[in-house]
Amino acid sequence: MSNQTSESGACCSPLAREPLTEDWAGDLARMFKALGDPVRLRLLSLIASHAGGEACVCDISATIDLSQPTISHHLKVLRSAGLLDCERRGTWVYYWVIPSALQQLSAVLLTESGPVVPSETCTSTEVPA
Repeated sequence: MSNQTSESGACCSPLAREPLTEDWAGDLARMFKALGDPVRLRLLSLIASHAGGEACVCDISATIDLSQPTISHHLKVLRSAGLLDCERRGTWVYYWVIPSALQQLSAVLLTESGPVVPSETCTSTEVPA
C-alpha cells in the first residue's frame, strides 16, 4: 500500500482537485472494497468503538452471530486492505483500526462544501463563515 496523502492539505479533496494516481486509486479501491461488505463494516465499527480502541477476537466473536472461521476471514480481508492491524497476546489476538487508513478514506471524499480546515497549503486563503 502506498499510503499516499494529499500534498495540499485536508481542505482540498483530491477527487475535486485532480485525478488520483493509479497506485493511490488502487489502494483506496482495496479499502473501499473491503468495507463494501456489511459484516466487515460492522467488524471495523466494533473494533474502533471498543474501549481502548482495540478488541480481542474473543470479544468480537461474542457480538457477531458468525462462525469463528468466518470472522477470521473477514478480519484477514480488513488487515489485507490496510484497515486493521493486530497482535497476538497469549492465546488471543487483539485488533485495532489503523487511523491513517481512515484518514485517507475520509480525505479523498471530503468536498469543498463540507467542513473546511484552514491550512497553509490550501490554494484559497478565505475560510467560509
